[in-house]
Amino acid sequence: MDNPDRTLILPSMKFDSDILIVGGGLNGCALAIAFASGGLSVTLIDNQPLERLQSDVFDGRSYALALASKRLLGAVGLWDGLAENAQPMLEIKVTDGRAGEGPAPFWMHFDHAEIEEGPMGFLVEDRHLRRAFLDAIASSERITHLTPETVVAQTTDASRAAVQLASGQTLRARLLVGCDGRRSGVAERAGIGRSSKDYQQTAVVAAIGHEKPHGGVAHQFFMPAGPLAILPLTGNRSSIVWAETPARAAELSSLDDDAFIEALRPAFGDFLGKLHVAGARFTYPLNLTIADRLTDTRLALVGDAAHGVHPIAGQGLNQGLRDVGALAQVVVDAKRRGEDIGSETVMARYAQWRRFDTTTLALATNTFNAMFSNDNPILRAGRDLGMSLVNALPGLRRGFIREAAGLTGDLPRLLQGQRL
Repeated sequence: MDNPDRTLILPSMKFDSDILIVGGGLNGCALAIAFASGGLSVTLIDNQPLERLQSDVFDGRSYALALASKRLLGAVGLWDGLAENAQPMLEIKVTDGRAGEGPAPFWMHFDHAEIEEGPMGFLVEDRHLRRAFLDAIASSERITHLTPETVVAQTTDASRAAVQLASGQTLRARLLVGCDGRRSGVAERAGIGRSSKDYQQTAVVAAIGHEKPHGGVAHQFFMPAGPLAILPLTGNRSSIVWAETPARAAELSSLDDDAFIEALRPAFGDFLGKLHVAGARFTYPLNLTIADRLTDTRLALVGDAAHGVHPIAGQGLNQGLRDVGALAQVVVDAKRRGEDIGSETVMARYAQWRRFDTTTLALATNTFNAMFSNDNPILRAGRDLGMSLVNALPGLRRGFIREAAGLTGDLPRLLQGQRL
């Protein structure tokens, strides 16, 4: 018997595509490809010029992809083309201390050999990941990529979603998805508010070349002002994400490359030998921002438009790809059942699936940052004791490894490596 809550698609309604996606970043591209793999037509709207997006120049940006995210990329046919430029993350070492004094005696060590599935994750440069997405989009008959183009207005009602572009064109679809970042225009125009917290930290991001091989080991060094993540790239290179006070970050960004390395050295240490800057440097303020709701009438939010968290656990893009997997599955399954893919019922399934996970991650990253980004002797003693306890208990340690690999919770099919 048919579901009594099912909203039937009106065959007489004219649409430019099944789905409109605003925002052509990594989440928006991944979502467009996922929808297309499930037989849906997509219009992807991006305000960046295509020439800029296609640049092959290494600018220092890279992403830590959890094992589950790698499986999603494999399920939509992208991983084989990325594998040669992906650095497996074989170990994670977490330490506490002060720059120039070395790490505290208590630390955590996670080794991929403790789980059966393989490496916990992979480091992939932005240029390689973006190029793979753009090539897949260009070759898909189901995806229309509009760039550079900007949405200036939107409307949604019981029968359709529509956007007006700066060029004057109006597009209509069954569903509108905002993948347009922490200052989402889609969310703002829908009247969706946000809860935010400023961490009073700024991240300094750069690629560092080093004399010795990293062995596929990622490091997270917690210091009073904020953590320093050292993430292995292909070759003798690592990506760093260094959280500092805004004033100190501004000072670091103004230094020339040699002076920057001298400033970095006390925190980085000498375990990888001589260092040099291997790409551009970026800074961005760190904050927590959570949309008050993930959906509205014929509308869903994905990635940073829905939730922006501290990079302390490197889970920002991975959580966005969980959104991608969940929304793609909910919508494609609804289409196969003959439901209206933008109906309130279908949107409620997505919101219910993702709300708990996103809220939990926000709370966890907020708590970790509060516990570790300080020099309080009581908190220092407590966190060092906690790290030594985790390190001493294999079962608990494996749980953390599986969490870092993205293998826990109710995973969408794509993140299990299955096609839609």
